Amino acid sequence: MWVSSARPASSEAVRIGVAIDIPAPWGEQLTRRRAEAGDPQAAYTPAHVTLLGPTEIADDALGAVEKHLEKVAEAQEPFTIQLRGTGTFRPITEVVFVTLAIGISECELLAEAITSSDDIDRGSRFPYHPHVTVAQDVSSEQLDKVFDDLAGFTAKFHVASFTLFSHGGEGPWRRRRDFPLGV
Repeated sequence: MWVSSARPASSEAVRIGVAIDIPAPWGEQLTRRRAEAGDPQAAYTPAHVTLLGPTEIADDALGAVEKHLEKVAEAQEPFTIQLRGTGTFRPITEVVFVTLAIGISECELLAEAITSSDDIDRGSRFPYHPHVTVAQDVSSEQLDKVFDDLAGFTAKFHVASFTLFSHGGEGPWRRRRDFPLGV
């Protein structure tokens, strides 16, 4: 998922995130391309569509958050995502991503529903925009190369669940639980 060098503010907090994994073979292909660009997060961050970025919650709220995520997942029917081509957030942030051509609205609805919990206080500097990051924290030349290399990328897959991850401050994010959609 994501990498963060910061530890949670206290031992009573847990850092969580929610994402949709990109299945094989496309996930591995996008993660490999991110690593080839020199992106330091590639080793810890498999290809995914973020629904909730890194967010600290009270440790004792984790159970309530999981129950909330169950309800969110139950209310969303499985759907299709189609990835096609590349985009960038430059010059605002130095990021290149693979775009969603199908599945944008479903991801937006999920992201909005996830953050509707009183236990999740997620302020964001930018509006939510579903995408798959394929390069950041690399040179402009590498960003341009990844943008061009993946311009013709396409993948289409069924989304039947999303995943809750947690992070202790070092190493990769840990998968905590999958939430099946429409169940």
